[in-house]
Amino acid sequence: MPSPFRKSLVAAALALGVHTAPALAQQAAAPPAVTVAQPLRRNIVEWDEHVARLEPSARIDLRARVSGQVERVHFRDGQVVRPGDLLFTLDRRPFEVAVEVARAEVARAQARLDLAQQEVERTLPLIASRIAPQAQLDARRGAQREAAAQLLAARAQLRNAELELEWTEVRAPIGGRVSDRRVDAGNLVQQGATLLTTILRLDPIYATFDTSEADYLRLARLARSGTRGSDREEGHPVRLRLADEESWDRQGRMDFLDVALDPRTGTVRARAVLPNPELFLTPGVFARIRLWTGEADSLLVPDAAIAADQATRMVLTVAPDGLVVPKPVGLGPVVDGLRVIRSGLSPEDRVVIAGLQRARPGGRVTAELGRIGPAAVAQLSEPR
Repeated sequence: MPSPFRKSLVAAALALGVHTAPALAQQAAAPPAVTVAQPLRRNIVEWDEHVARLEPSARIDLRARVSGQVERVHFRDGQVVRPGDLLFTLDRRPFEVAVEVARAEVARAQARLDLAQQEVERTLPLIASRIAPQAQLDARRGAQREAAAQLLAARAQLRNAELELEWTEVRAPIGGRVSDRRVDAGNLVQQGATLLTTILRLDPIYATFDTSEADYLRLARLARSGTRGSDREEGHPVRLRLADEESWDRQGRMDFLDVALDPRTGTVRARAVLPNPELFLTPGVFARIRLWTGEADSLLVPDAAIAADQATRMVLTVAPDGLVVPKPVGLGPVVDGLRVIRSGLSPEDRVVIAGLQRARPGGRVTAELGRIGPAAVAQLSEPR
């Protein structure tokens, strides 16, 4: 038989189990706790971000306009040149001879014209006295006009010879940075064929990028509604940063939008122009570029509050009765560390911003109020 002491222990254990079982069951059935907050509503300036490649605003492949032998090179490879700077000199002597020959031909044509004019003047009194026939005057006037035409042709040949002499000095047509020389002194160059060097205009400089069909249609509809001007007609602001830069200090404007989408990629080519007075920006470098898309009264949530369901992006909201309701949303850019929500969300919705892993669509949770405010913005102030 059990002792009275052991009977007491068994009874106490049974009584304790009877009282704690409902408490444990109630604790197990309590919904998980999550933090919710209404979206932050702000008037923001929106920017679309793209990957851009820097290109020169002009590229000149320099070739000689006359054939000849290179006499001297007047620049250093990679040098910055201004418009009109002398770069190459060709041997001038053959062209100086051609100029002298052309001048002699002009003098000969002038002499012929003077003689023809004198013959016409001598014939006029004879015609008036009826000594010479009218046909003789007509012939001499024809010879005078022919001599005048020959003089014009000789002067044109002289001008052409002077131009060719001038073209023996190859000058920079634009300002920019010159590449390396392709010929040295002593080489023969062919007119219009031999490449001498290349000049790139770097101030201003272009930043070209491709924008998707969806972005193009969205901006085109904004332009059609009058909310935002067309990129083909107005130079909207852009911001640019290089790979090793954190801030968007480089500023420029839109310069060009292509007339058609590329059928292979479904994108349209766009171009921005930026000042580059120090010539630091170099063609071929990749950069991040932001295109101004307008100002709007927008809703923002933390990026961590956005969940993915295959190709759909959504946020989890909590109804007043604690029911978790998923809402598909359209996403915009990141502004001050918060994601812009373009569609699918209202200002009154309570969005799960913490404890997302404990919330299940269709389940119930215990909502604890939080806030999307300046603290979150300050914490994530750097743009991405």
